[in-house]
Amino acid sequence: MAEVAGLLLAAGAGRRFGGPKALAVLDGEPFVVRALRVLTDAGCAPVRVVLGASVEEVRALLPGSEAVVVAEDWESGMGASLRAGLSALETSCAVAAVVHLVDLPGVGAEVVRRVAAGAGENTVARAAYDGVPGHPVVLGRRWWPEIVAGASGDKGARDWLKGRPDLRLVECGDLGTGHDVDRREDLPG
Repeated sequence: MAEVAGLLLAAGAGRRFGGPKALAVLDGEPFVVRALRVLTDAGCAPVRVVLGASVEEVRALLPGSEAVVVAEDWESGMGASLRAGLSALETSCAVAAVVHLVDLPGVGAEVVRRVAAGAGENTVARAAYDGVPGHPVVLGRRWWPEIVAGASGDKGARDWLKGRPDLRLVECGDLGTGHDVDRREDLPG
């Protein structure tokens, strides 16, 4: 089976949240650890975690430093994290990357497995929840240079994905919510 990498974007400062969401805890588990576990439980390999804000504090929560990629320009937005992460995966044998966000506690390994099923070098797939596009997103290796070249600001690959006829939406509303946590009050009960 072809390798599908996991790319966890966890670099943000979480200004609206009141601190880096990677450090937020739900059910006794930091978000960054939870999201990393989701990718590994789904069979993604290799997995890279892109850090920026509070990098040393977040890194200390992770089991291996080889998984860490530091986006030096993380403050410029999610585009910086996506560029750093995809660039770090260039030396891997992965045919595609599952891009997952640290602030999605309602997304489990089942969602990642479903969206990544059959992924290859040309894949462009995205989870949807009750028809609404969300994360994770699967990006085939063929597209990485194009995405890296265009990723800027806080949009990541949003503009690149917009209007693509080859984008496959994968319904996952039966498996999770896909809701992100922007503020503390967004944390699940």
